[in-house]
Amino acid sequence: MASVSCPAFAFSKSMVATSPSKSDFSLGQYLLSDGPAGFMLSWVAGFVDTSAFIILFGIFTAHVTGNIALAGYEFVQADEESTITHLLMFPAFMVAVAATSLLARYARHKQWPVFAVLLTAEALALTVFLWVGVSLSPYLIFNVQEEYILPIGIAGVVAMAIQNAIMKEAKGVFKSYIPTTVMTGNTTQLTIDLVQVALSKMAPDTDEKAALAAEEAKERMGRVIPIIIGFALGGLAATYFVLISETWWSLVLPTIVISFMAVVAFTEHAKAARDNASEG
Repeated sequence: MASVSCPAFAFSKSMVATSPSKSDFSLGQYLLSDGPAGFMLSWVAGFVDTSAFIILFGIFTAHVTGNIALAGYEFVQADEESTITHLLMFPAFMVAVAATSLLARYARHKQWPVFAVLLTAEALALTVFLWVGVSLSPYLIFNVQEEYILPIGIAGVVAMAIQNAIMKEAKGVFKSYIPTTVMTGNTTQLTIDLVQVALSKMAPDTDEKAALAAEEAKERMGRVIPIIIGFALGGLAATYFVLISETWWSLVLPTIVISFMAVVAFTEHAKAARDNASEG
């Protein structure tokens, strides 16, 4: 009996080990991997940040610390209203990040797909940002209306705060934390990695430590470069579409992108749950 069952077991085991190799590729999993997901998220951040900066006359939604610098400038210029508007973006950002972190913890407690849940929250926040902007002042780009800049700006900051928190709270989705809303740290890391790769070229072939550091640097560059490119292209697209539409309606584009990512994330989670159930 043993001689009969062992080959059968070995065959079935080999099938389990080898048969998924042909069907391992999943478009959904690929879209949610570091490169494509990082690119889409950074494209959204670049688009939203640039759109808000143009239409709201200098409000940063993704690069929220820039508002502190602008607040200092406006304080010197004795522009009290603009100073307060820019400063209020910072606590709004912090409150939104705290709320997102609590939502992520609750989702983990309920064993919900955290990444999908947080993407849904961002999609809803972007929808609110779009609705508030269109409702309050669809033509703000032509006329400074300070009383509308504050609520619209806070709505945008909340959406980008959620995205900032996603990169920290969606553990296990990305290989490591890489910001998708601010490119200063990414550009710094890219430069350091370029230096590391260049130095490894000059190191002796026997220097395994330099070779390993170079491989790690190249791997990081492969994840950072799409994010930097995505942010730049998002900003470029925002400039183009804002100047064409001259309204808030261009923000429907990043809303669609995040909504699409949320649907893919939920789909992949459901697929994984089905696979685990069938194996069990």
